[in-house]
Amino acid sequence: MNLIGCDFSSSPTKRKPIVVALGHANAGRVQLQSLQRFDTLGSFADWLKLPQAWVGGFDLPFGLPRELVETLGWPTDWLAFMQHYTALSRAEIRDTFKSFCDARPVGGKFAHRATDTPADSSPSMKWVNPPVAYMLHAGVPLLIDAGVTLPRLHVPDVLTRATSLEAASAQSVRIALEAYPGLLARELIGNTSYKSDDKAKQTPERLIARKQLLQALEVGQTRLGLRLKLTHAQHDTLVDDASGDCLDAVLCMVQAAWAQAQHEAGHAQYGLPECDSLEGWIVTA
Repeated sequence: MNLIGCDFSSSPTKRKPIVVALGHANAGRVQLQSLQRFDTLGSFADWLKLPQAWVGGFDLPFGLPRELVETLGWPTDWLAFMQHYTALSRAEIRDTFKSFCDARPVGGKFAHRATDTPADSSPSMKWVNPPVAYMLHAGVPLLIDAGVTLPRLHVPDVLTRATSLEAASAQSVRIALEAYPGLLARELIGNTSYKSDDKAKQTPERLIARKQLLQALEVGQTRLGLRLKLTHAQHDTLVDDASGDCLDAVLCMVQAAWAQAQHEAGHAQYGLPECDSLEGWIVTA
């Protein structure tokens, strides 16, 4: 099975594209094959629809906090919620979420999903720094439209009519999991910063941190029990990318490799625990 890791952008450009790492795993070794970049949502959507089988980790939220959704009176069935959310504009999302936060006490402005605590992730309703609410709004509809399966959340109609995922065409089985590269990075180098989009902050210290992070991945210094395999050229590419986008895509790919290993070991939901069917869960959290 092919593996992918996606560092997503809700507004990709040539300067800041969506980055996808492609690879595969065998006997605990995760081999990076290539990096692909998409500077429009349309080109990324077309790629998702290609007839290829993969398990992928995507660095964007797949759900919102149930507390938020219920307070707003939105649908609590995941697909109906996503259809409602997709119909909103980003301005409407910002204004709605700001009003929600403004009505809450200092220190508890945002609602959180259950997965945020073990993953130490940003609330999926944040619309700035980072704008993950817009990433959900832009990215998840592309996965749904492409007929991708989101374990614990959504199985496309073509697969629900089959007796199992295995009974469907192997070429059509694409498994998307919510990933978070920061979770794996912190395990390996703590809270040391390794990236920045601000050129003034692309320091030698962050360069050293990327080298340390890659070294830890290559020797398998992680609870996931996996070792990353890179060519010298790939290693240099990941180190030289001061934005960290390429490295984040690879971190997501490694998380997807863990999920695929869980599936091969008999876990039907790719290692995701029982969770709120509206909020979803971050893989490996």
